Amino acid sequence: TDSGGFQVFSLSSLRVLSEKGVEFKSHLDGAKCFLSPEVSMQIQMDLGADIIMAFDECLQYPATEDQIRKSMDLTYRWLLRSKAAMTRPESLLFGIIQGGLDLNLRKQSLEQITSVDLPGYALGGLSVGEPIDIMHNLVENVAPLMPAHKPRYLMGVGTPLDLITAVNAGIDMFDCVAPTRLGRHG
Repeated sequence: TDSGGFQVFSLSSLRVLSEKGVEFKSHLDGAKCFLSPEVSMQIQMDLGADIIMAFDECLQYPATEDQIRKSMDLTYRWLLRSKAAMTRPESLLFGIIQGGLDLNLRKQSLEQITSVDLPGYALGGLSVGEPIDIMHNLVENVAPLMPAHKPRYLMGVGTPLDLITAVNAGIDMFDCVAPTRLGRHG
């Protein structure tokens, strides 16, 4: 299951982000909602998910270096809170590597996130409007640096070319709305 980080990102004009979490308005009725690492973990555990994603902040493209650094650090702190909130041992928590489109910041995020021993790791924050060649280059340069003895997951990416590129770089798992979106539209 996803943590809700990307879904909150998609509500950028309706959300207020803080260290505690994210307050946003429901797109259905305008009711105030709040999502924190702890709430995200509880929802995912209540669903009985096998693989649970740590709560993260996904940035829009483009973002400044300062915005990226703040987001990476917040994502790391939220990972620690997500891990502390885990009470269902059979659910496997994956951390999400962020860092925008800057290879050096991605490497820094990778070091932060993989410093926490987890069953698997994900590359997040892609397919948010960046040019495809930049996204592919980033995957090709970051995926091989992820721990090879644990599952490597690429979030929200899934065209046939994306899959081939990512598998060649060492990615094991994917999710993408493309198949259902294409099916829904015939």
